[in-house]
Amino acid sequence: MFWVPANARWGFLAENAKGIGPAMGEAEKSVGLLIDEAMDAVMQSNPQLSGTLPRIFNKDNVDQRRLGELVDLFNSARFAAQGQSGSDGRRARDLLGEVYEYFLEKFAAAEGKRGGEYFTPPSVVRVLVELLQPTSGRVYDPACGSSGMFVQAEKFIDAHHGEGSDISVYGQELNERTWRLSKMNLAIHGLSGNLGPRWGDTFARDLHPDLQADFVMSNPPFNIKDWARNEADPRWRFGVPPANNANYAWIQHILSKLAPGGQAGVVMANGSMSSNSGGEGRIRAEIVEADLVSCMVALPTQLFRSTTIPVCVWFFAKDKGVRAGEVLFIDARNLGHMVDRAERALSDDDIAKIAGTFHAWRGVESDAAPDDYADAPGFCYSATLAEIKASDYALTPGRYVGAAEVEDEDESIEDKLARLQVELEAQFADSARLADVVREQLGRVS
Repeated sequence: MFWVPANARWGFLAENAKGIGPAMGEAEKSVGLLIDEAMDAVMQSNPQLSGTLPRIFNKDNVDQRRLGELVDLFNSARFAAQGQSGSDGRRARDLLGEVYEYFLEKFAAAEGKRGGEYFTPPSVVRVLVELLQPTSGRVYDPACGSSGMFVQAEKFIDAHHGEGSDISVYGQELNERTWRLSKMNLAIHGLSGNLGPRWGDTFARDLHPDLQADFVMSNPPFNIKDWARNEADPRWRFGVPPANNANYAWIQHILSKLAPGGQAGVVMANGSMSSNSGGEGRIRAEIVEADLVSCMVALPTQLFRSTTIPVCVWFFAKDKGVRAGEVLFIDARNLGHMVDRAERALSDDDIAKIAGTFHAWRGVESDAAPDDYADAPGFCYSATLAEIKASDYALTPGRYVGAAEVEDEDESIEDKLARLQVELEAQFADSARLADVVREQLGRVS
């Protein structure tokens, strides 16, 4: 339970945005001091946040007038959760979480490439969550950023009438600031998670060495060239990853964490699907032959504001059931819509199409069976391990799904050309008529 004491609640701070005048025996309290005291109160009431919140608002370099104006500005904003029905506690938690996620997204956008260290676009996270459906069990992220994967998992459970307490959260994060953001995000959303006693490098020191997770969901940093590589590490079951790229180190670390029956979804750079440099091709072949890859999804470009690198999602399963010996390939590069000139997002329908295809293929839905799945040229294809081997173990969906079918037309090409020529001549004539009308009108004006 996340508890906010009275002197740390927004209503109190908004009411005293200009500070509190001196009381009997006390000095005047600026809004910055009130916010620092609020931080102390929150940490004292929520031990899991001890030492994580900043106390920097009552310093000499902070303009208290502008800080008060900022509080007033935030107080005038309204968020969607303010109009939700339900218990007061639930509405408060939803609103607090919405505000926190809003600022995480805005700060990530402002930070540019560095923002990608702690923020994964919601539509990308939802692809992982909707396909894996982590309703219960141990959920792990070895590069958890600000805990977006865990929060989205909790939302999925809530939407399906479960409780966030049905999952146990485990994570690790290298960056101190991001680790603090992550702990705060979990607390705000009512999730108790084990992120280790402090931040740390997953490769140098695994903070959860004995963990066997039911679900792993992660967006680790792509193409790391300088990483803590130990050739004797037992995690490299399928081959030692190259020193100049940690992509296959992340993949093998995640595979080492899967419990029997466990599943994983990992966002990776597109190059990971076909690279043969540094022995990566051999490692990929070993993983495929071990029948651990369940699905490969190629995502559209520009989903990440922080990078232009095209991305994909690898899905792994320790037990593929009736789909043993097969891999589903989904080419979703043509899905999505532009949010602005720089960023694309996947719609609910896009995510449902991807997830529905995967669930039908696996036959995991109550109303689905493997017979409900069918290959769709240009979008999805179920390939055998023999077919993948014949393609030199490349896992790029476009190699397998082929081109979309073109609808048959009864009209012959000769008839179509003749028809289009007639239509073009008619449009030329109409254009000439309109030009005459414009000239006539201009003549009247002059």
